[in-house]
Amino acid sequence: MWEVHWPSSVVCLLTCPLWDTLTFESYAGMVGLVTGGASGLGRATVERLVQSGASAVILDLPSSEGQALAASLGDRCAFAPADVTSQADVQSAVSLAREKFGKLDLAVNCAGIAVAVKTYNFKKDTPHSLEDFQRVINVNIAGTFNVIRLAVGEMGKNEPDADGHRGCIINTASVAAFDGQVGQAAYSASKGGIVGMTLPIARDLAPMGIRVITIAPGLFATPLLASLPEKVRSFLARQVPFPSRLGDPAEFAHLVTSLAENPMINGEIIRLDGAIRMQP
Repeated sequence: MWEVHWPSSVVCLLTCPLWDTLTFESYAGMVGLVTGGASGLGRATVERLVQSGASAVILDLPSSEGQALAASLGDRCAFAPADVTSQADVQSAVSLAREKFGKLDLAVNCAGIAVAVKTYNFKKDTPHSLEDFQRVINVNIAGTFNVIRLAVGEMGKNEPDADGHRGCIINTASVAAFDGQVGQAAYSASKGGIVGMTLPIARDLAPMGIRVITIAPGLFATPLLASLPEKVRSFLARQVPFPSRLGDPAEFAHLVTSLAENPMINGEIIRLDGAIRMQP
C-alpha cells in the first residue's frame, strides 16, 4: 500500500479557504464602466455593482434610459451618453469615471447589436446586405475593442495590489460564437471575434496586471427576447437542459462580480447557458 505524505504547504492549500484572502473585502471604492448599461445584461450589472457598494458609469446611447437609471441609483452612478464605436465618446466616458469617482477598476462590455439574415435569399435573388454585416462587426468587435483600449489606459494608472493586479475587462460574447444558427452569420462572426481576441489581449495586458475575460451567455430574458411572443419564449426556454428557463440578467451580473473578485481567472471564455447547444 502506498503511503502519501503531503507537504504542509499542500495541506494548507487543500484545507484553507484561500479564496477568502483573494476576494475584495468590499466593493466600496471600486469603480466600473458598463457599456450597454441602460438595459438588459448591462443594466443588471450596473445595479449589482452599485447595490454592492461600488460606483458605476453607464455608457449607452443618448436615446437610452441611462440618465434616468443613473438618477435612480444615486450618487455612485453616472451616465455617459456614448456610441462605443466613437473614440471621443468612449474617452469622455472613461474621463467621467476618473473625474467623478477617481479611477477605473472594471470595464464590462455589454453593448451589441444583431441582425438575422441568411447569406443569400434565393427566393428573392438577394444577397445579405454588406452594410448590415459591416455594421454588426463594427459595433460588436470594433466597439468592444475601442472600449478595451481606452479603458485600460486609465486602469494602468491604478496602484497595483500585492498581486500586481490593476484592473479587469469583462466582455460579452454569445453561445452563437460556437453554435451559430441559420441567419446568424454576422452576429456569430462578431461574437466569435470577441472570443478570438480575448487571449491575445489578456497576454498584451498581463505585464500591467489587467485581466481580460469573456462571458458567452445563452438565452437570457433581455428586452430583445421580451419582445417575442410568449409562445416563442416558452419554446426557447424549453431548449435549455437545466435549468429549463431563460437566464435572468441578474445571474449574468452575479458572474461578472464573481470574475472580478477572482484574480486567477484570466484569458478565459466562460459559457453561461444552462448547457444549451443551439440547433441550426
